[in-house]
Amino acid sequence: MKLLSLARDLQRRKARERQSLFVAEGVRAVEELLASPLTVVGALVTADASASDRFGKVRSAIEERRIEVAEVSDRDFLSASDTDAPQGVLAVAEIPDRSLASIALSDRARVLVLDAIQDPGNVGTILRTAAAFGIAASIAMPGTVDLWNAKVVRSAMGALFHHHALHASWSQLDEFLAQAGVTLWGADAAGARLGDRGAPPRLAIAVGNEGSGPTSDARSRATHMVSIPTAPNVESLNVAVATGILLHHLRP
Repeated sequence: MKLLSLARDLQRRKARERQSLFVAEGVRAVEELLASPLTVVGALVTADASASDRFGKVRSAIEERRIEVAEVSDRDFLSASDTDAPQGVLAVAEIPDRSLASIALSDRARVLVLDAIQDPGNVGTILRTAAAFGIAASIAMPGTVDLWNAKVVRSAMGALFHHHALHASWSQLDEFLAQAGVTLWGADAAGARLGDRGAPPRLAIAVGNEGSGPTSDARSRATHMVSIPTAPNVESLNVAVATGILLHHLRP
């Protein structure tokens, strides 16, 4: 039951960071993972799941790649699951080695900075949106939920497997922005209306959670704060929705 113990252990962020492994749970997530360039080290399944046609195809793909498979009881699977209604399949894969230095920037690149966003569902949706709009990279700052949290992985719906997303410190971000010639803006309800000012060729936009807004670290570094015009009786937008609007408007 080595794979079962490993999957249980990977529910903890420290274990994921120590072993550089993460879990993708559910048929859709495992399908997307198998279609990605990431290295899958094992899979956990239940006997009932193996009876479905769709899972049969997933399991065949796993076996064709000679990936280790452990079949467990529903009860044991539930102990490693992170969902309310487990589908009976999860895979363990290596966290890709991504760095700020390896971000590919065009002349009109856009970079997303996640400023202490803690809700994993929002972060997963944001990463999926960033990938859809051709954002060069998404950089998670201190205080942001672990990008390889199982709920983030599931909400990103495969985007995390190919979109250049990684964690960094503020000092690392400072160095990257300076060396790459990227201007940092921040999103804030009190900022200038989006569209009132032309965006620089290389731009990073920092988004924070709707509860507290940008952190002092983001505010002190941003050269310009922008806001999304909304009706006066609406206090704020969900951060994933707001980020989608911002990225669509500012896309390269």
